[in-house]
Amino acid sequence: MQSMKEFEKLGVSKSILEALKKKGFEEPTDIQKLVIPKILNSDKDIVAQAQTGTGKTAAFGIPLIEMIDRKKSGVKCLILTPTRELANQVAEEINSLKGRRKLKIVPVYGGQSMELQLKRLKEGADIVVGTPGRILDHLKRKSLDISKIDFFILDEADEMLNMGFIDDIKTIFRYTPENRRVLLFSATMPREILNLAKTFMKDYELIKVDAKQLTTSLTEQIYFEVREEDKFEALCRIRDMYPEFYGLIFCRTKVDVDTVANKLIDRGYNAEGLHGDLSQYQRERILHKFKTKRINMLVATDVAARGIDIDNLTHVINYSLPQNPESYVHRIGRTGRAGKKGIAITFVTPSEYRNLLYIMRISNTEIKKEKLPDVEEIIENKKKHIIDDLKAVVENKEHKDYLDFAKELLSVGNPEDIVAAMLRYRFADDLSSESYSDIEEVTVNRKGKSRLFVAKGRMDGMNETDIKKFIADKCKVDPKKIKDVRVFEKFSFITVPFEEAEYILSVFKKNKRGRKPLVEMAKAK
Repeated sequence: MQSMKEFEKLGVSKSILEALKKKGFEEPTDIQKLVIPKILNSDKDIVAQAQTGTGKTAAFGIPLIEMIDRKKSGVKCLILTPTRELANQVAEEINSLKGRRKLKIVPVYGGQSMELQLKRLKEGADIVVGTPGRILDHLKRKSLDISKIDFFILDEADEMLNMGFIDDIKTIFRYTPENRRVLLFSATMPREILNLAKTFMKDYELIKVDAKQLTTSLTEQIYFEVREEDKFEALCRIRDMYPEFYGLIFCRTKVDVDTVANKLIDRGYNAEGLHGDLSQYQRERILHKFKTKRINMLVATDVAARGIDIDNLTHVINYSLPQNPESYVHRIGRTGRAGKKGIAITFVTPSEYRNLLYIMRISNTEIKKEKLPDVEEIIENKKKHIIDDLKAVVENKEHKDYLDFAKELLSVGNPEDIVAAMLRYRFADDLSSESYSDIEEVTVNRKGKSRLFVAKGRMDGMNETDIKKFIADKCKVDPKKIKDVRVFEKFSFITVPFEEAEYILSVFKKNKRGRKPLVEMAKAK
């Protein structure tokens, strides 16, 4: 209960303390310690600088839940995020923190049914979480009214700047009332963000959390490219390559957790699944089995894994790619602790490679590509461990009670035949290549170049230098990598290396001219 006392000191109510305990929160993070009391005990605007993975959502979500007046009609809070994934995550996190408070939180973003969003907004919302483009659409349609909101929150403001949303944000500000309170969170503080604060925020307080290394140097981070249908076979190969395996396997959904855990159990592994549909008793029983190593593979969702605090995990496996960099940081932070090395492994399908690049950039970490171990390599590794285990038994004289039985067995026939028969008797399935299925090799071409279409040209006052600067500034890529620029009246073409192309496309996915992104893959002639 010590952790709950720390939250209690910050001014958090009993209802939310219960929700925090249920979610497995241990103690407030640095940003939570600084921000929660500031929001609760003053009426100042706040500009907070903190890295991804430091608990920003709870830092503004907890006091927001405490302070929102349910008796007041209409939308009370608007939260802007750069991506649909983050919008969903923020909405889910606040929902899970609200405890018994009856708050309606509605996420809205591009790609989701407009009809569904219109229906939910019409039914009423206390908190709306969304991406700038779709929020602006609703404001222009008059399907969203933020003229009486009490709070306006900008999450990952620098990413919204990088993705070209700054003008949309300025427009959205003009729909808000004069007396709204603004909370701005950003990992970095570029000039444009500070200008935004000076222009639209009142006497704000700047809070900065010192940057720390988010991912430990003791954690080796690697990824494997696999087809979706080969992930389970890949998981089994990794498990068999490391007999000392003791780790967490993360899946996105409860259904995935049950499916993977049951398949592992059917294969004879000591595994269990953990997700939100389990009772408190079931959760505690499974965690006890994991902590006492009666099981060494725990398959879990992000939410269910909160509060798991074990220092000697050897592996964390992202069976499903995390939805955002913050989830990645939280997941892999569970290995490589207490001075012990750990391995964080991520499975990536070719179509997810762009998301992996985004995670690497925002979490400021390198994740190395490696090749899955082949069957022969695994079997040879198993043989080596059998020999090592047998040597240890002999050296520790743990075999003495079996010497008479050994002499009796050796009298049956040739010693080599007897040992071979014993190995077959005990390890037939373990040392058989037929125990494994084939995995189809997949790869992404990283060395090639991509031709991109840019919806800006001479009529926009652009020349070759301007196009390079426009792309480089928006995406923070080296302008030297932007080659073969061709500028026409209404559009341009550029050529960039594959990895830069993937990131540029992800940045401009939300930055559109009309219905189309400002930058997209050039069509083949």
